[in-house]
Amino acid sequence: MDELVASEGGASSPPAPNRETADLRDPGDSNVPEGPVPIGSLIFADELPDGVVVADEVGRIIVFNRAAARLTGLDPAEMIGKFVFDVLPLRDSDGSDWWVYADPYHGLATRTRHPERSLHLADGTEVLVSIGYVRDRPPELILRRLVVSLRSAEHRERLERSRAELVSTVAHELRSPLTSVKGFTATLLSKWGKFTDDQKRVMLETVNADADRVTRLITELLDVSRIESGRMEVHRELVDLPKRARRIIEGRVAAGDDPDRFRLEVRPGLPETWLDADKIDQILSNLVENAVRHGAGIVTIVVEPTHLDGQQAAVLAEAAAAAGLAEAAGAAGLAEAACAAGQPGQGEPDAAAVSVRDQGEGIAPDVASRVFRQFWRAKPRGGSRSRQYGGGTGLGLYIVKGLVEALGGTICVRRAPGGGAEFRFIVPAGKAAA
Repeated sequence: MDELVASEGGASSPPAPNRETADLRDPGDSNVPEGPVPIGSLIFADELPDGVVVADEVGRIIVFNRAAARLTGLDPAEMIGKFVFDVLPLRDSDGSDWWVYADPYHGLATRTRHPERSLHLADGTEVLVSIGYVRDRPPELILRRLVVSLRSAEHRERLERSRAELVSTVAHELRSPLTSVKGFTATLLSKWGKFTDDQKRVMLETVNADADRVTRLITELLDVSRIESGRMEVHRELVDLPKRARRIIEGRVAAGDDPDRFRLEVRPGLPETWLDADKIDQILSNLVENAVRHGAGIVTIVVEPTHLDGQQAAVLAEAAAAAGLAEAAGAAGLAEAACAAGQPGQGEPDAAAVSVRDQGEGIAPDVASRVFRQFWRAKPRGGSRSRQYGGGTGLGLYIVKGLVEALGGTICVRRAPGGGAEFRFIVPAGKAAA
């Protein structure tokens, strides 16, 4: 395999420079290889996803890859031969010069690396920097190369903002039910004899409902944690999708919903599906709840067989992944492509598709790419701020997407055939665990 940088030209090396006097050295004194760095080294370095800057034993740059150029805005060709501490004037959050207090060229010879930490370039750009030492074998331990790895801090900033927003949302969502629980229980304890039985029942029912709300929130947070950490466990068993959908509808009706508002359509030829029954119930329950809360008219659940061969699966996965990052102009097309990837075909079906449709206003194409993100909420209709349309944590659809993907499937949203929104997920038939 090609080396990352060219090997040194001489057997001996000059003494390492002081940070303050490095610019006074004659460039000819350094042991920089003459001529261009071997083409294999350049190609290998430029293919790395992170910025890589390599300095020789005196601190002159011998490799400056494209990723480093993108992060710093510097021309790699002009950086070769310059001192690394001049090209990358790294400073910490207090403004201290990292090169002075770390002193990589005059510090302990036993050091092998500096763990990744946040530092700032001259223009204030924050980068994540880790340093590696390339030394001779013991006992000499002479420093031959210093390898600087650079990564953008934007992803970490987005993650921190997401976590801060999660904490803020959780605090807000917990405050209301806990205030209600505390208020009603304190009132009942202090004035129990002053209330009628009907009044006591109303207050206790409110406390019970708010306790359920807190439980749901905690469950959602645990699901988010499992999804983000990749610890979502799947316990596969033979699952009857129409039967599961029918149970969800029956549960809604038992809770007081109008039975005429729900319709279940089952297409013939469904394959046996080996899925996680609890996760299917959670997916269907969330999608039906979303349709009831934000949609209108009849909520229709359609369960049908489909084919998902290798090519279609690749298209589906690519379209679904791209939809989360797509600009508004292309979101609708990507959503349609993802929803249409699994289609009826010849032979035995190898997947099942479930669609949950409503007859409401639907979801605008410019927001279709965002509905599965954390904290996305449907806007209230007509400017209303009713909790019916603006409530919830905004985690439900994000969790649904994570559960579907944990089952090896994909989910998308598009306009329903008769108007309104249609959430459609496709899951492979699978097989029994060995």
